[in-house]
Amino acid sequence: MKKNFYLGQGSSMKKLSTINKIIYVINILVAIVLLLAYALPFLSPRAFSVLSVLSLGVPFLILCNVLFFLYWLIGIRKQLFISLVVLVIGQMVFGSLYKFSASKKVENPNNIKVMNFNVRLFNLYDWIPEKNIETKIVDFVKTEAPDILCVQDYRPNPDANFSFYKYKFEKVSGKKILTGQAIFSKFPIINSGSLEFPNTYNNAIFADVVKGKDTIRVYNLHLQSLKIDTDVEKLKQESTSRIFKQVENTFKRQQFQSEIFLEHKKQCHFKTIVCGDFNNTAYSYVYRKIKGDLNDTFKEAGNGFGRTYEFKFFPVRIDYIFSDKAFSVNGFKSYNQHYSDHYPLMATLSLDGE
Repeated sequence: MKKNFYLGQGSSMKKLSTINKIIYVINILVAIVLLLAYALPFLSPRAFSVLSVLSLGVPFLILCNVLFFLYWLIGIRKQLFISLVVLVIGQMVFGSLYKFSASKKVENPNNIKVMNFNVRLFNLYDWIPEKNIETKIVDFVKTEAPDILCVQDYRPNPDANFSFYKYKFEKVSGKKILTGQAIFSKFPIINSGSLEFPNTYNNAIFADVVKGKDTIRVYNLHLQSLKIDTDVEKLKQESTSRIFKQVENTFKRQQFQSEIFLEHKKQCHFKTIVCGDFNNTAYSYVYRKIKGDLNDTFKEAGNGFGRTYEFKFFPVRIDYIFSDKAFSVNGFKSYNQHYSDHYPLMATLSLDGE
């Protein structure tokens, strides 16, 4: 039986043109690399730092396999099964890169709207050639009216006036420019604090907010940044070995930071919401560890790619809102407002039993 199978494969291969044979070989290699990449969320970057770099490329590898599948499908070729099988395995383990279902939207008088936004210092260094970005961000937030707002790459700025929030906790540091994170809330904050990641400006903060009879712990995480310019032309000028080394070191630090967070979270007995910029994809070790048994609100109620970061050639999701299982996820939205290199996202939650 095996002999006939391999003879069939060989016969199928012989029927391909030279170009298609080359495409098929490339297809097999890309499928194998993606299959290997599926194991990365289960491998510690500290132990497998070189392999962990591959997790950044998983969305690209998925898109490549989709294109290979469509290529063979159009030609009605058996070769389509190579990518199809790998994509099905990915769907079973992680869910799809693209959500085809419509966004969920459930109206509930007890809904809590939670927004996450890395504002990139309110365009301090004029990365975006527009004036008054800080006031545009404030106007946008005011219009969308989240009940809780988590901000990364925050800096105190008189033109970024969030005084329409009655409660806030911010943690900033620095010599020339104060930067850090902030949590703004329409609900009272009764306790707050900072986890203080060592030897970095990245950090995690938390605030305990009271809504009705419930106290909710809100975490705002900003894991170690890659500090790589994602402009493709500039990337071409960088040394590949230097980039790999930098990403390896960053992923090790992200693992260490996630362990600090998880140890802190373990001591919390409140219902929890985790927001943040993880600087890593949903196919990474830190994503899997931080998410744990929490809901990824995009997967529960979003649609499309859920892109949160500006990258030229394919959509990247590195910002997240997770919620405790006690919450119902009644809605999710990722926005296209270009006020930063990150895009804002908002989840609508309600506590079951309210």
